[in-house]
Amino acid sequence: MEQMPLFTRTFDFITWLMPVTNNFPRSQRFMVTRRLLDAALDFQELIIEANNCRGKARLAKIEQADAALDKVRLYLRLSARWGWLRPGQYQHAASLVAEMGRLLGGWKKTTQKG
Repeated sequence: MEQMPLFTRTFDFITWLMPVTNNFPRSQRFMVTRRLLDAALDFQELIIEANNCRGKARLAKIEQADAALDKVRLYLRLSARWGWLRPGQYQHAASLVAEMGRLLGGWKKTTQKG
């Protein structure tokens, strides 16, 4: 599992994201910040669970992970819009999330074929 690029990129993203969210407004730490981090961690947990499944069960977990990644995208866009992320931070995060999405999409296609 550790060798799959998706797992590595996700770990790197979460490792980067956690300290960045410490700079978000204190008033939002228990709302938007928590939802962003929960979505990112849910994504990681779902891909781990998918890796432990086969067939239709794996595909279902991958689809759930895709939905969690969509939530991450939403909360990142909102954070950027509200000025909580600098443009360079948002660009970095968006790049990582886009790569994670591509890797997840490839895994989904492989799973659908099998």
